[in-house]
Amino acid sequence: MSLPDPEIQPEFYADVPFKRSAAWAIDLVVTLVLTVVALALTLFMGAFFLPILFAAVSIGYRTVMLSRYGATLGMMLMALKWRGLDGRAPDALTAFYYSAFHAGLWTVFPAQIASIVMILVTPYRQGLHDTVLGTTMLHTIAPE
Repeated sequence: MSLPDPEIQPEFYADVPFKRSAAWAIDLVVTLVLTVVALALTLFMGAFFLPILFAAVSIGYRTVMLSRYGATLGMMLMALKWRGLDGRAPDALTAFYYSAFHAGLWTVFPAQIASIVMILVTPYRQGLHDTVLGTTMLHTIAPE
């Protein structure tokens, strides 16, 4: 099993940068809702360490969704799937590394900008964390 070649089947990678940004926005809303639920469950004691709580919820949400379904809710709604460069769905440990790396990129803004540029210019539409882990995003069903 392998990924479609971006030169032979570019339809699998067309609009992936836009879809990734829309999926990120959807996942941000989901993460915010889950963080508010976590705040309520901790009787708002979590407000004292809100950035850490938000990061933990984000990493947990992404890890669970990616390891079980190969996509987060936002990715599913945008018809994206997360795959290794060999075409297989990555394992739970790779999902955790991906999620932690994703959260870390947002703390180092120049690295996040570099990742966005990489998504726009690489053939497989890989961000910095995708390149390091050997993963990418592609259309679940390629457009006709």
